[in-house]
Amino acid sequence: MLPLHPILRRHRLACLLAGALLLALLLGALAPLRTPSHERAFTFPAAGGAKERAIALPREIRLTLGVQDVLLLRNRDRRPHVFGPLHLLPGQEFRLPFEEEGRFAYACPDVAGGTLTVRVVRLPDPGWDRLRWRLDALVQGLRTLPLVAPRS
Repeated sequence: MLPLHPILRRHRLACLLAGALLLALLLGALAPLRTPSHERAFTFPAAGGAKERAIALPREIRLTLGVQDVLLLRNRDRRPHVFGPLHLLPGQEFRLPFEEEGRFAYACPDVAGGTLTVRVVRLPDPGWDRLRWRLDALVQGLRTLPLVAPRS
């Protein structure tokens, strides 16, 4: 067995953590993108006031061609909602597929500002683009987590 370098012997835990981080970054940059569904849900929540609803709904949704390229609109409320040219009745669902990349603005009075932007991006190539896409998806997922008050 070869003797360990003095730095490795002294900082074994730090070297293991750095190696694990590099391996995770490499895997994130090269692994193929897979999702269980091509749909990304946008749900109008049940009840609540207009102010609460505007806080709960995002102003922008990002879709990726070939990964999540269908916007699933759900109306869980008791009243109808408007999404661009669509009029969603209570309990109704509608799937809106996208085939081109770009930014699409839809009138949606329940969203803060009255406009929901759907940003459709191309499938990222392996490497830095894919790693950046995964990190952006993580940030977007954390940003849109629902706020739940603690139960007493």
